[in-house]
Amino acid sequence: MADTALFIGWGYPHPGREEKAILVLNESIQYWKQLQQRGDIESFEVAMLELRAGDLGGFALLRGSREKLAALRAAPEFQRELMRASLVTQHMDVVEASLGEQVLQMATMYQADMAELITS
Repeated sequence: MADTALFIGWGYPHPGREEKAILVLNESIQYWKQLQQRGDIESFEVAMLELRAGDLGGFALLRGSREKLAALRAAPEFQRELMRASLVTQHMDVVEASLGEQVLQMATMYQADMAELITS
């Protein structure tokens, strides 16, 4: 199972672009399905958040190897999908995320650095 993911977050649609935002989301889901079928990602999940005061309205989590996800981020097709989404939604963001065993490794590294840099 993948220990790395891309977190793609978005806010609420720009006023007046709500219908286009749904269209672009559906296009993105089809694109992510293609990525999974091609083996560029292992899996993906989409979440829509309940209405609230924050900037985040929903997100997708694309799971895969760090190498494949890095190549994906640089791909023109992926950049185009992000550009289209940013034209209809607010607060688009893509961030690498650690999963599974990688989280434990990062926590161990953080703990060691904290012991060295903060407590001494």
